[in-house]
Amino acid sequence: MKPLDDWARNKPVDIIGLFTDIDDTLTTDGGISDDALGALHHLRRIGLPVVPITGRPVGWSEPFALSWPVNAIVAENGAVALVRQPDGSLAKLYQQDAAARVANFAHMRQVLEKIEHQVPGAQRATDSEGRECDIAIDHSEFTQMPQVDIDRCVALMRAAGMNATVSSIHINGWYGTHNKLEGARWIVRELFRRDLDAEIDRWVYVGDSTNDQLMFEHFPHSVGVANIARFVPQLTHLPRYVTQGERGAGFAEVARAILAGR
Repeated sequence: MKPLDDWARNKPVDIIGLFTDIDDTLTTDGGISDDALGALHHLRRIGLPVVPITGRPVGWSEPFALSWPVNAIVAENGAVALVRQPDGSLAKLYQQDAAARVANFAHMRQVLEKIEHQVPGAQRATDSEGRECDIAIDHSEFTQMPQVDIDRCVALMRAAGMNATVSSIHINGWYGTHNKLEGARWIVRELFRRDLDAEIDRWVYVGDSTNDQLMFEHFPHSVGVANIARFVPQLTHLPRYVTQGERGAGFAEVARAILAGR
C-alpha cells in the first residue's frame, strides 16, 4: 500500500464518483465524525456522486440515506439500495425478487440458529431485525470473538451454500450472486445509466476490512483508511493506497485529495 499522498500527487483530474464502506470508514466509534460528514457535504457541493456500500441492514441504513448528502446507500453487501427521491422519500430497490428473498431468508435463519448453537459465544448482530437479505454474527461491535471462531462461522455459512464475508464488526452471510462489487455495478446502472466497468478508473473506493477486498482488487483508485492495518494479515488483495488517519479522519483525507485542484 502506498501513502495516499502518492495518489494525491498523481491522481487523474476526472474522478467522477466515489464508493465508500460505512463502519470504521465513514464512522468513528459508531457515529459519523464531523470531518467525515463535512467531507460528504463538500463532495456534494462539487456534484461528485457518493454512494456508501455496506454490509449493514437496510433498516439500519434508512435514517442515514435520509440525512447524509449521498446519492444512495447500497446495503446488505449489494442486495438492496435506498435511493433518495425528489420529494425526500426513499425508494427501495432489490437485486432479488420477492419470492427469492422469502425463500432465502427462511434458509438463512436456519443457518443462523445452527451457528449460534454450534459456535460458543456466537451471537446474531443487534441490527438483525432490520435485515431482509442476509444474516450477521457480531464479532467486534458489542462482543469480541476470537479469529478461530470467526473462521468457524464463515465455514458454516459456506458449507450451507452461502456467501460469507467479514467486516470490521460482523460476519455476513447470504444467498445470491450479489456482493459489494456487483452492487456497485448495479447502482451505477440504475442511477446513472452507465457502465461501471467501462469507467472504473474514474471511480474511487474507500474501505477498511476484508469484506472490501473485492473492491480493492478491481478499483485502480482503491484506498484503505489507516485502521485497515488490523486486517492486513487476512487480506489477499490490499488497497492501492492508505491514509494517515483512521476511520472518518481517513475518509476526510480522501475527500480533500479529490477536492484539491478542483
